[in-house]
Amino acid sequence: MTTEAMSHSRERLLEAAATLTYRDGVHIGVDALCKAAGVSKRSMYKLFESKDDLLAASLEERAAAYVAALLPPADDSRPARARILHVFEQAEAQAGALGFQGCRYLVVQIELKDPGHPASRVARRVKEELAAFFRAEAERGGAGDPELLARQLILVFDGASARAGIKADTRGGLVGPTVGALLDAAGVR
Repeated sequence: MTTEAMSHSRERLLEAAATLTYRDGVHIGVDALCKAAGVSKRSMYKLFESKDDLLAASLEERAAAYVAALLPPADDSRPARARILHVFEQAEAQAGALGFQGCRYLVVQIELKDPGHPASRVARRVKEELAAFFRAEAERGGAGDPELLARQLILVFDGASARAGIKADTRGGLVGPTVGALLDAAGVR
């Protein structure tokens, strides 16, 4: 197999892993992944040591775009409060997309139940990046306990994502006021 063919096979496997594991869960079989990608199992194992490594690579490949879609641009000069609320507005917009089943990084952690799994480590790092953003903005906005507020905001973020993913809470208007109340209680401007 040429280098170019291996590169195309790798991309097809990463896309199949992203699509199928999000739609059907992380326990999708190697046969199904390879069939969807149009790649032999032999080729898959030349490119990835295991299905676990394929899943982790698929999550990693999408991590930067996922975070960038949520966070305000670095040159956004709005107050911390507005920048935090921006994340929740973006998440609410994503939740309205056809086929939304919750935050893929949260779903992976819940399904795998193994914090040492390569995909769980990627998912945890993505969530830690989001928490670090909340913590930095909480500090910038004058929160009395930025760490506590960041943890509370992640809790709301993950809870809202999970409820939207299972279609238990499809009406907007709950998350913003909840986050606003947390920001008010913390004194964030």
